[in-house]
Amino acid sequence: MAAIPIEDGFSFEIEQDSLADTMGAKIPNRSIGILAGTVGAGKSLISQRLILGLLENEAKVVVVTTELTTRGWIEQMHSIGYHIIDYITNGKLLVISRFGTMAEPVSDVSLADVLESKAMSEADIVFIDSASSIMPDVMDSAERFEMLDMLRRFTAENRTVILGIDEDEIDQKTARAFKSASEILIDLSAALVGGELKRQIKVTRFLRAAGPLQTTIGWRVEPSMGFIVDITAVS
Repeated sequence: MAAIPIEDGFSFEIEQDSLADTMGAKIPNRSIGILAGTVGAGKSLISQRLILGLLENEAKVVVVTTELTTRGWIEQMHSIGYHIIDYITNGKLLVISRFGTMAEPVSDVSLADVLESKAMSEADIVFIDSASSIMPDVMDSAERFEMLDMLRRFTAENRTVILGIDEDEIDQKTARAFKSASEILIDLSAALVGGELKRQIKVTRFLRAAGPLQTTIGWRVEPSMGFIVDITAVS
């Protein structure tokens, strides 16, 4: 069985940065989280920062990547200074890719297939990046209800799921329904300002937060240093 979280939430604090101090301190248990943003907004990077913090605070995490091989995902983590091999070795982290370890694509994988996998039963928190790439492009109201009901039943079993969503990959009604149903909704954006890429986290919703919440958080990633909060862009 998955571990029972302390105070009904999972801490993601690490020594290297202050993200947890500005974004609720803990991810609530039995919740649906959405990381929403277009390509390049930073969904994968934010996921990887949260994953490292959760692992360092004793949570058991399953990661499903639809974009990278297993090796590619691990190498990307290591490239920003997040070394997670020990967590894989001791069973705290499981990384699953639709491309296998190297490049063996598995077609026709759906969100339901992922959630019904036996590997999910032992997790405290499941990250799916990007969930929208394994969802139908268009869903009717009955299909949306069925998928959200499936997610609710999944989280009711003492688990949290964090979904990366690219709103360009699914219809607007489905994106809106998923956002409305989430306990955590983080909207991510990136823009070139004066020739420099500016990334921003907008905390749209964060229910059952255990600590302070900032409305917007500026951030960047440096090689070998990982996630860095831009304190001049926090409000």
